[in-house]
Amino acid sequence: MRKLATILLTAAALLTGCTQKVEEKTGSFVERQGSGFVLDGRPYRYVGTNFWYGPILASEGQGGDRERLCRELDKLHELGLDNLRILVGSDGKRGVTTKVEPTLQEAPGVYNDTILAGLDYLLQQMGERGMKAVLYLNNSWEWSGGYGYYLEQAEGKPMPRPDDVGYPAFMEAMSQYATNEKAHELFYQYVRDIISRTNSYTNVDYKDDPTIMSWQIGNEPRAFSEEAKEPFAKWLSKASALIRSLDKRHLISIGSEGIWGCEMDAGLYEQICADPNIDYMNAHVWPFNWSWVNKDSLQENVERACQNTADYIRQHTAIAERLQKPLVIEEFGYPRDGFIFAPGSPTTGRERYYDFVFSLIKSEPMVYGCNFWAWGGEASPTHEQWQVGDDYCGDPAQEQQGLNSVFLCDSTTLKVITKNTKREQ
Repeated sequence: MRKLATILLTAAALLTGCTQKVEEKTGSFVERQGSGFVLDGRPYRYVGTNFWYGPILASEGQGGDRERLCRELDKLHELGLDNLRILVGSDGKRGVTTKVEPTLQEAPGVYNDTILAGLDYLLQQMGERGMKAVLYLNNSWEWSGGYGYYLEQAEGKPMPRPDDVGYPAFMEAMSQYATNEKAHELFYQYVRDIISRTNSYTNVDYKDDPTIMSWQIGNEPRAFSEEAKEPFAKWLSKASALIRSLDKRHLISIGSEGIWGCEMDAGLYEQICADPNIDYMNAHVWPFNWSWVNKDSLQENVERACQNTADYIRQHTAIAERLQKPLVIEEFGYPRDGFIFAPGSPTTGRERYYDFVFSLIKSEPMVYGCNFWAWGGEASPTHEQWQVGDDYCGDPAQEQQGLNSVFLCDSTTLKVITKNTKREQ
């Protein structure tokens, strides 16, 4: 039976254009030992990327393109980018401007099996290439549903979206999530459903799949208000305990931006990372989003962005040393020169910034990995605002397409990246 399964998987790979030889691999789990990661008994340090749209691209439905998926994975593996941070799936109705689609969770407990099969296929293909996945399960932002979706389901009424009311009003509304137990219970059921899944291509339970490095509670979860900080911490603790009860083998992380995502409260950040079920720390760095630079000074002020980044990361390494947990800088990005979005346009500011971040984290012993935002690969954006039928790239639907994406044609950026992908495994 196992031999037959391998034959069938090989045939499927050939039919979809995958070039990797398909083998049965058991692989090894990434583990935390002390204040670091190990894989196969050796330190595991990595440079990876964000590939949030992987399960959609791996599907056979709307948005799916398995031939492109396999080419992208081959190229990422060739570049040494073998750690991919991935959105499990988006939530809610389709046809909502600035939200990723097709959605996975169309209603509580109602799932798009095509996207789930896409996630299965993505993990199977990554496993064949020896790649590792960090899978995040929720999102505080609107682009995949997340907080807003669960609040809508719990309250039975629409939630505001930033494209209609602006981000301050949106964030004020999302601060309700930290105390909404009904919304939490809906999320917990989703967590149970995903983590208990068996891969339809490999017949391996997700909880036993070494391709998965970590379950992540969400993408940039926030309290969004001073009053919500304490219940926010309690929710994260309960969510991590649930994940641990379902899966004893994989690492667990929060997905936090760091201090910036904790209402600038370093004590709150240290508190949530100190939870015994949280295996490692995360931080994100966004010089443009955080107004360290602006669109007409991206090249002129890159040195200021670098200095602020160094200060920010070192705040987090100090906490990592106290907690004796590894730190991953799992999002950082920088726009293209002149705030232009077209693939192949100049990226001298970005390259200076990337090179600085890579050099900095190499010098910080508590930093064990990074994932730049984000991989655009072969995508050729058609519209500045994503529309159904357009290529998926690294920029979700709420952002200008090409804003932070690294495309295959960005040869000078790829040189900076590959200079830094030598791993210590």
